[in-house]
Amino acid sequence: MSATRVRVLVVDDSVVIRRLIKEILDADPRIEVVGVAQNGQVAIAKVGELKPDAVTMDIEMPVMNGVDAVRAIRKTQPRLPIVMFSTLTERGASGTMDALAAGASDYVTKPANVGSVMESRKNISEQLIPKLVALTGARRLAGATRTALPPAQPPAGMARNGPNVRRTQPFGLLAIGSSTGGPDALASVLTSLPGDLPVPVVITQHMPPVFTKMLAQRLDSSCRLKVTEAVEGDTVQRGRVLIAPGGHHMELRSRGTSVFVHLSDAPPENFCRPSVDVMFRSIAPVYRNRVLGLILTGMGRDGAAGAGILRTSGGEVFVQDEATSVVWGMPGATVMAGQADRVLPLEQIAATVTAALSQNQGVTSMRQATGPVSGGVRA
Repeated sequence: MSATRVRVLVVDDSVVIRRLIKEILDADPRIEVVGVAQNGQVAIAKVGELKPDAVTMDIEMPVMNGVDAVRAIRKTQPRLPIVMFSTLTERGASGTMDALAAGASDYVTKPANVGSVMESRKNISEQLIPKLVALTGARRLAGATRTALPPAQPPAGMARNGPNVRRTQPFGLLAIGSSTGGPDALASVLTSLPGDLPVPVVITQHMPPVFTKMLAQRLDSSCRLKVTEAVEGDTVQRGRVLIAPGGHHMELRSRGTSVFVHLSDAPPENFCRPSVDVMFRSIAPVYRNRVLGLILTGMGRDGAAGAGILRTSGGEVFVQDEATSVVWGMPGATVMAGQADRVLPLEQIAATVTAALSQNQGVTSMRQATGPVSGGVRA
């Protein structure tokens, strides 16, 4: 790979879109477009010929579509960053989920109106360029450190911050935050959780509207727990996994002995809506020291500040390790802030989380195991 500029192959059946993407990427001094392809079959050949650092891939193309092209490329290039272009439609979301399941690294939403040049340029610049830079940077780092053993706890010098609160009650909630690479990581974790998990699960995954609903449906079809996209007023209860809907922050609130979902249109935090920090911040006063937070792969820092709030309240936070993360932004920021209790490879997360959530549950009634804490007294 180039040690400086990111070498990108652009794949799209539209001449207009190919030209638009190429112009925008070439204008960035960090990126160089080394080739274009009009369908998946040509893309496979050019990946072998040009050896790009990253690929942008359309989904719907003649001859060979983007999903099939991803599957073929992954046979010889298991870690080459591939970013899909998708429309903000149910069909586009479904195709994107298929592509991510096939091994795509991430996706951006395709310009809906190529006639609006300014809007299209802004859309591609703000979404695509940061992802290409982050994904290729993560790949280079992984190539240099892949042989290192993943730490079982935060590295030396990254001491646990916040008061040393001893948790004397079982966990009452599992709260998960994820972004880039999250759908695959969530599938790995959730499909390995038992159907009798003793606590509810809430998730904030950075995704737009329609996509989060499709993600919930896909996960529900393969999990023993019931997975749905959250709606206003949903009750948080054992056996259910609630995913924040795209375009809305998800907060938890208590009423008597119940906990319910409140959806908010407040401004984005960390450039995200839904935001993991918003969700974590709302959880802390409801569940206090009975929260197990989990931060999976993702760009940026969302979740690091919220993890500090959870742990100040006595909760614990596990994060995915660098070696198995697509991008170690969110989990890495949490570790560097001293807010991670455990740093785990993806394949160990489900078993470790299940063990932590199940510990001492037998001595506590169902009401205590899942209900909120109000005014410092268990409801």
